[in-house]
Amino acid sequence: MPPRDTSSPEAVQALHKDEQFDMRFPSYVGFWKRSVPGLDEEPRFDMYDEPHRKRKQQILQDHPDIESLYGYDTNTVWITLTTVCVQMALAYVFGRVLTDWNWTMVIVAYTIGGSISTQIGIIFHEFTHNLCAATTLQNRWVGNFANIPLVVPLAQSFRRYHLEHHTYQGVYGYDPDLPLEWEIRLIGNDPVRKFFWLIIYGVMYIGRGLAQQKQLSRWELINWAWTIACDVAVFKVCGARGMLYLVISVLLGFGLHPGAAHFIQEHYTFRDGQETYSYYGSGNTFWLNIGYHNEHHDFPLVPWTKLPEIKRMAPEYYDNLAFHTSWWAVLYMFVSSSLLAPQSRVVRTLDAHRYARKNLRVPTLGEAKQLAPEKADFVARIRKAADISMEKARARSFVKAK
Repeated sequence: MPPRDTSSPEAVQALHKDEQFDMRFPSYVGFWKRSVPGLDEEPRFDMYDEPHRKRKQQILQDHPDIESLYGYDTNTVWITLTTVCVQMALAYVFGRVLTDWNWTMVIVAYTIGGSISTQIGIIFHEFTHNLCAATTLQNRWVGNFANIPLVVPLAQSFRRYHLEHHTYQGVYGYDPDLPLEWEIRLIGNDPVRKFFWLIIYGVMYIGRGLAQQKQLSRWELINWAWTIACDVAVFKVCGARGMLYLVISVLLGFGLHPGAAHFIQEHYTFRDGQETYSYYGSGNTFWLNIGYHNEHHDFPLVPWTKLPEIKRMAPEYYDNLAFHTSWWAVLYMFVSSSLLAPQSRVVRTLDAHRYARKNLRVPTLGEAKQLAPEKADFVARIRKAADISMEKARARSFVKAK
């Protein structure tokens, strides 16, 4: 996937041989240009580590008080209880009461059930980072309980793979959030295929985890046993039609739905050098501030209720980053724009990620001031090197096409 001439450990060290500091400071926006469908065949390649851990260190030098936001919020537990009860009540209504309201069931499954299903996905996100309760065990059971309306055992697998996404963001072969190579080839830049790809995006998200072929963990097995037992109980109480309502809710919710648009909003590249994007819109009210994605990746120990505080306390680090204000616009742009496709991501090799993380350190405030005069020349040189690498990749694609 990454350009072969720059992916070796030797090439990584050669590029960074004169660097002691990570010169992306203070924003840690990269020097790469985004992958353009039609000109590029692959995601854009970066020779640095993911930006969030270092930006967190940089921000804390200026705003150490952000650490006071760390912790958990038990309000999420009550939201989980309410969400599950509402969805199960609807499953009972359509399964045992309104048994001939077919189109009404589908409409409710999309508007209400789909919204609830995607909110449960965000509750998974909170319990994954231990942000719902005091202990890991308590958080895991919040996840298992939230899993009931989703029918399929997802909670503990999501936890496992989402933590890997944070650790290896953009690392090819390690980050389960990256589209698989065959997805990029099959979907291409065709609007119709992109549209249907979004419809089944939730299924593809599960498939990427399965593609890693990892043995199920103990908690994943517990999640399976719990979900099967709950499914049997739901079937007995709500009937087959009630189960069908839940399945439709999951499929529609994690497809072409505003509550699932954050999957595209978060890491698909809409601007050169920026690989993570926040959403600041009204959807954050229901979907638990999932749009504050830069803030979350920088500070994953902050619960959803306090993520807006990060932006308020450190505006100089976030106000200059590109962001979205409409999830519907995100979906429309992705389908209709010839500049966006599944390849619109940035990737890095494990060697590049590890080397830059280990050897290129975050400057102190004093060091940053001293480095400022030479940063412009460095940025010009590194961008030229990135442009040369990009042109080589495009030349290979052109020769291959002929």
